[in-house]
Amino acid sequence: MSPFARPAPRRGNLSEHARLLQCVQGIQERSVRAVPWEPDTVGIPDAGSDSALARINDVAFYANARAEVAALAGVCAGLLRLHRPEERDEPGRHHCRACRLPWPCPTFGELARLLS
Repeated sequence: MSPFARPAPRRGNLSEHARLLQCVQGIQERSVRAVPWEPDTVGIPDAGSDSALARINDVAFYANARAEVAALAGVCAGLLRLHRPEERDEPGRHHCRACRLPWPCPTFGELARLLS
């Protein structure tokens, strides 16, 4: 199950926006604290493997994954901070704070779809 699709912990009634932002921020925090991966700490093909290119690609992926995951989580968190319901709207009429479209806006809808 995707970590984004798990039910939110019981911390009151979080909106879907708050739940997704909390999840993405958790990924961002964990990736920053994570120990960098190195060739001897991950399951990559043995040096004697027939495919040296596969080994090089795996090492490059693992070497960059920590920073790339943190960066992607940062982008998602930034978008979620921008695209949120306007707090000053009239009851029953909500708009996105960033794009002023009716809430939920297309940007939030797409983030929610991709992270579910």
